[in-house]
Amino acid sequence: MSVNNAAFANLIDSLCREGFFHEVYRIAEDMPQGKSVNEEFAFGQMIDSLCRVGQNHGASRIVYIMRKKGFLPSLVSYNSIVHGLSKEGGCMRAYQLYKEGTEFGYYPSQATYKVLVEALCQESDICKAKDLLEYMLSIEAIDRTRVYNIFLRALCNLDNPSELLNVLVSMLQNQCQPDVVTLNTIVKGLCKSKRVDEALQVLNDMLAGNLCAPDVVTFTTVISGLLNDGRTDEAFHLLRVKMPENGLKPGIVTYNALLRGLCKLQKVNEAMDIFCDVLKDGKGFNSTTCTIMIEGLCRSNRIDEAKRFWDDVVWPSKIHDDFVYAEILKGLCGSGKFNEACDFLYELVDCGVSPNIVNYNILIDKACKLGLKTQAYQILGEMGKNGLAPDSITWRILDKLHGNLKKEMGDFNQVSS
Repeated sequence: MSVNNAAFANLIDSLCREGFFHEVYRIAEDMPQGKSVNEEFAFGQMIDSLCRVGQNHGASRIVYIMRKKGFLPSLVSYNSIVHGLSKEGGCMRAYQLYKEGTEFGYYPSQATYKVLVEALCQESDICKAKDLLEYMLSIEAIDRTRVYNIFLRALCNLDNPSELLNVLVSMLQNQCQPDVVTLNTIVKGLCKSKRVDEALQVLNDMLAGNLCAPDVVTFTTVISGLLNDGRTDEAFHLLRVKMPENGLKPGIVTYNALLRGLCKLQKVNEAMDIFCDVLKDGKGFNSTTCTIMIEGLCRSNRIDEAKRFWDDVVWPSKIHDDFVYAEILKGLCGSGKFNEACDFLYELVDCGVSPNIVNYNILIDKACKLGLKTQAYQILGEMGKNGLAPDSITWRILDKLHGNLKKEMGDFNQVSS
């Protein structure tokens, strides 16, 4: 890089860091600046500097100025703009730039394709998302199955199971063999849309050899879908019969899905039996397992059993985290045991545990709902002693407390007068 180029780069970087973007645009409009700085270098530097500070719309303006003057941006710089716009809520402008870019040989990188197609699906613009899919599929040496898989994952943001199946048909018609990731994504989307029978059909086609073989993820997803639909017997059949028949062993993720589903159905006894079987078989569990079981017991108003489960299983295992603490605190608060909830949190701190702000907010919220202003601020003080600062949720809770107190005082004054 020449001295003049280096000086120009430093100037543009400084202007962008300081927020003088209109100065950058003015310089771009006035190019060329003599022969001391190469114009293509100058425009590229402006684009890179603007993108670096998150000004992707500004960078796209530089592209417009460039093209007006007969220059083309580098494909790398152009891709950075499209990628940035897709991530910051400017997907329609990103799509427009992608379309314009195809005129001079641009195509999105796979990472940019992923964020753009996801953004388009979130905007429910399936037509544009499909157009982008078709363009990506037309690129030579592209992994077509991966391109389809990215598109399918984006579609899962929408409640449109028919479109998922249409993509599968399209893959097969185009001699693009779906892999297990493809089918797991479709099964997940179908279960999310409560189309469990169709998810089961896909699984059966996989088991019959019409498609690739299912894996543990496939079974776990369908088991979860069946439980969400209240179909416990079918879920257990897949777990205890079909998985072993296909040489698959359920892992902790599968068991967590099973336990979560049973607890949601208020079948906490069955969930506890499964958990005990897991322990007897010497299989491990994780903090998610503990969270599920504590939540299930608390929501079934079995708070004393939840406390025993904590004392006998969770605490000795040393497998616990903020999510577990939160469920116990919510359970204690919800069953009218606010003082016990406070004691539980303070005992954790005494034992060297550092609960996060969510746990403190649970207690502050309950104190405020009970009108216990002194206790609320005492908990706030304890939070500060443990190195945590109040967040926006903390202040919102406290604002409600003061609002309620003002209302009560107003009502009292009205009655008194």
